[in-house]
Amino acid sequence: MKKIRWKKVVVLLVAIFIVFQIAGSFFFYNLAIKRGPKDFLTGNADLKVSAETMDVFLNGDWLDWVDKQKFEELHMTSRDGIELMGYYLPAKRPTDKLVILTHGYLGHAKQMGLYGQFYYEELGYNLFMPNARGHGKSGGDYYGFGWPDRLDLIDWTKLLSENMNPATEVVYHGLSMGAATVLMASGEKLPNQVKAVIADSPYQSVYQLFAYQLNRMFHLPAFPLLDNMNLLTNAKAGYSLKEADALSAVKRATIPILYIHGNTDTFVPTDMTKELYEVTESDAELFLVDDANHGEAFLMDQEAYKRKVDDFLNAYLSTPNLSIDLFR
Repeated sequence: MKKIRWKKVVVLLVAIFIVFQIAGSFFFYNLAIKRGPKDFLTGNADLKVSAETMDVFLNGDWLDWVDKQKFEELHMTSRDGIELMGYYLPAKRPTDKLVILTHGYLGHAKQMGLYGQFYYEELGYNLFMPNARGHGKSGGDYYGFGWPDRLDLIDWTKLLSENMNPATEVVYHGLSMGAATVLMASGEKLPNQVKAVIADSPYQSVYQLFAYQLNRMFHLPAFPLLDNMNLLTNAKAGYSLKEADALSAVKRATIPILYIHGNTDTFVPTDMTKELYEVTESDAELFLVDDANHGEAFLMDQEAYKRKVDDFLNAYLSTPNLSIDLFR
């Protein structure tokens, strides 16, 4: 009788464990990947920035600049049938330079106007800012964390190239999730026009990022909960948390990459960027900004940031500006 009771207890515990794993997988999928508000990030200490930085984010003159620009809305259907959109702005003077700016998790395209103003007003670039799937005016009921987005980015580039002078040079510049996107794209066969990548505050793989946050925010181990969520993500969103891996991608990169990160970033640890830099196969540079939290580097030391970007682009892009007039 005692053996039977123990067997029942074991079976019950196993059943409870399985139910917890299944329920946990759905909970964290809905929490992080399903499109919608993410209240769990509100008040997150790892995302706190200085009062001065927050004021620029919320009230900076770049917002007025964005509002005044006459962006053209471009639309594209992704390879898996999602309707995507982005904003294109031709340079004031004809140029053969185009930057594609990719935003972060839960952001939207026009937030990259903070960087777009620099490229447009000071460097004279044509500007394109796409909304990632699940964000802004783009369709999709999940967030891709850079993996399906890398193919969207390549397809945007191909669409834009149909109206480009063949000599046009394209720069990818991404922030956070957008940085992971451009790095994941760097491991693919890129259009010939893409000449350089700038990745600000990237993570290595989605699995690794989630494992870090699962431990930091919820004090839970990655295994087996995250592995079960991985299966669910594959089934519902069509990609694996483990294959969404920038670290593997940059080992195949053939174009130069500039890595940027804040030295006090605890949301996406600075060490992630340092390791990415170390394993990058192509030419790479690393720029760290003291006292900058996640995504804060540009505003913490704007002049040094601009100077580094300008020097990097001058080193790897050709200098002449060729006449080009996109979408006119």
